[in-house]
Formats: sequence, C-alpha cells, structure tokens
Amino acid sequence: MDVIRELCAFEGRFAGTDAERRAANWLAGSLRDSGQRVAVESIYAHPQAALVQAAHCLLAFAGSLVAVGSPPVGFTMVLISATSMYLDLNYRFYLIRRLFFRRASQNVIARGEQRDTKARAILIAHVDAAKNGAVFKPKRARRFAAFAQWLQLPLGPFRVLFWSIALLLPILGARMAGLDSEAISILQLPSTLILLIAIFALVDIELSSATPGANDNASGVAVALSIADTLNSDPLEHLDVWTLITGAEECQQEGMRSFLSSHRKQLDPETTYFICLNTLGRGRVRYEAGAGWIVTTSMGGRLLELCDAIAQADREGENRYGARPLFHGYASDAMVARLRGYPATTIRCLTDNGVVPAQHTPDDTPDAIDSDAMDRAHDFVLDLLRQLDRDVGRRAGEEPEEAESEKPRRRRRRASGAVR
Repeated sequence: MDVIRELCAFEGRFAGTDAERRAANWLAGSLRDSGQRVAVESIYAHPQAALVQAAHCLLAFAGSLVAVGSPPVGFTMVLISATSMYLDLNYRFYLIRRLFFRRASQNVIARGEQRDTKARAILIAHVDAAKNGAVFKPKRARRFAAFAQWLQLPLGPFRVLFWSIALLLPILGARMAGLDSEAISILQLPSTLILLIAIFALVDIELSSATPGANDNASGVAVALSIADTLNSDPLEHLDVWTLITGAEECQQEGMRSFLSSHRKQLDPETTYFICLNTLGRGRVRYEAGAGWIVTTSMGGRLLELCDAIAQADREGENRYGARPLFHGYASDAMVARLRGYPATTIRCLTDNGVVPAQHTPDDTPDAIDSDAMDRAHDFVLDLLRQLDRDVGRRAGEEPEEAESEKPRRRRRRASGAVR
C-alpha cells in the first residue's frame, strides 16, 4: 500500500510526462535499495494513443462518405485505415502512428542474480497511468461487460472498431462493382455511425486528464516489487526472475515493444517466460488464456497449464484465489511477448461480472484498493513461479526432493505473503 500511495502521489503520470519519469526513477531507486541490479532504459513512445486510433476511425469514416460518389477512392481510404490499424494493434509496423510526435519514456529493468539458471521469468508491470473519459464511466463499463457475456464473445473496444472498418470493405467493394442500391446504403450505415461515435469518444479521452492509477497499475507494480523482495531472500533454484517496469503501456504497449526490440537476442523463447501483473487491487484472480485487441490469441503453453493446475488444486482446497481463465478482447504487455513467440500470460483481478472497478476513472485511488485481493494475486504469482521453477528442474532432470519439513514452512509463507 505504501508503494501504491507513493506512485499515486506522482499526479498525471501519463506516458511521456515528467511525472512518469520521476515515478520510474523512484522505482529504480527502490529496487536498488533492495540490492538489485537496475537499469533505466530510455525509449520513445507516442503518447497520443487515443488520437492515433481516432485518426484511423476518421480516415475510414471519410472513406465511407467518399465512396458514395467515388467508390474506388473511398475503398482505398478504408483499406489504408484497416491495414494501418491491424499492423498497429498487433505491434507489427506503424503507419498512421508515425505521423504523430514521440516523447521520451523509460523502462526499468532489474535483472535477477541467478545468472547460471536454465530459464528466466520476467515479471512485468507498467508504471504509467491511463487517461479517463466519458466512455469509461462505471455504468457504461458494466453494460459493455454484460453485453460481451451475453454474446459469449471476447469483445473489446478496439476489436469493435477494427471490425467495423473491415466490414466496410466488402460493402464498398460491392459499390465498386456497380451495386449501388438502397440495401448497400443500409448495410454501410451501422459501421459508419460506430466510427463517428468512436471519433468523438477517442478525442474526449485524448483531452482528458490522467487517472490516479492506483489499481491500474500501481497495484501490479507493488505486487511485482513485493515478489522480487521475497525471492531475494528465498531465491528459486532453476529460475532467474527479472522485474520489468514498463513505461507507455497505455499507448498500446509501446514500452514492452521497445524492450523486446532491444533485448530479443538475449531472450531465448524456449527458456524465457513473461508474467504480466495488471489491475490486482479488486476482485478475484484471473489468468489470461486468450486475449488480443483485434483477434483472440491463445496464450497456451506451459504457463497456462501451471495456472490451471494451481487453480484446480485451490478449488479442491479452500478456494482462496477463486482463480479462473480469462478470455477477453483486451491486451497487455504479455500480448507483445506472446505474439513474438514467448510463453506469456497476464494475472489480473476482476469482479465476477468481468469488470475492473474504477478502471480509467478518477475514482481509481488508493482508498479503493482491497489489500486482500492483492495478497491473493501475490501468492498466486509466487505459487506460479515456484511451480515453474520445479517444472524447469524436472525438464532438466534435476527435480529437487522437497523435504517434509519444508512443506509446512512453504505453506506458512504462502499464507502470510502480505504485499509489502
């Protein structure tokens, strides 16, 4: 809780701001004080993330209108918008985003001390806070989550926008083929209206101020630091654990994208695991099994199997975590790693209706944090790391025999694993 209050004291720590830089430097100092090797790497990000997506919607909206008089021109405009948005939200290549200015941000990297281990786990949490906006009002967030549950689809805001743009392409293609009828106009109208509403909503976000960011994501940073402190005093045998505090996550994960671009040669996809900690301040534990801004990407792999095993064992016991797999239309830093071939998942805490309370609103303050939720997330991630450590040891043919005297001590440590 002290970490959360300290981070929230850096008001307006949106990506590329002086507040974000000061918060990152404070975290780097905290990690150094705990005896870790820390590097602060400068990166560049586009802080106008909402405006970038508004530009995609504006280009497609204009293309839809132009297509009424000139179908080839309108089709080309919509195609450019869809292509740019797809590449942008899948972390491939920036087109329209390159038209916007960049600002300096930073990643804080604390490398582990177990350098001779056979595998590496990287705990990720982002230091920057999001901007609020009218679209994030709690009632609207609950309605959107309820609608997604009713459809039984992993919906997300950018997924709705991208497919609204993509659905315009066959319609405008029909116009190019000479099928200019009232039915075509009716089919074209819904997507065009969605894009118009999105333009206003995204511009509203861009003009809004940054939230306090207690749950999203000072809670994740606090848990990451606590786990790092725990493992410093009780290190794992086969796993070297790094702590990565990213900047510019709220700009569609630009900090994580920069980290992987700079360090990919050092990180073997066969032996490097990414565990993202995000919004851990309210609700029950959820681990991402499928996510993505545009299409659902399965997280899969050994991390997901271990999460399933821990959740199953917990349900057969006291069911403290209440952990369940999560499929949704959002993305976090783990998605960047997953799309580049690394085992990755994100640990979150959500309410039963799938909502992150007070996310991207001015009410995301330290007073709204539930320390019990953070304790549960902390212990779940610690269990995951210990299970992964044993799994790495088994694969290397060096499975340790756990002494009977160690088991009660480990259970006590899990039970008393309060977040520092």
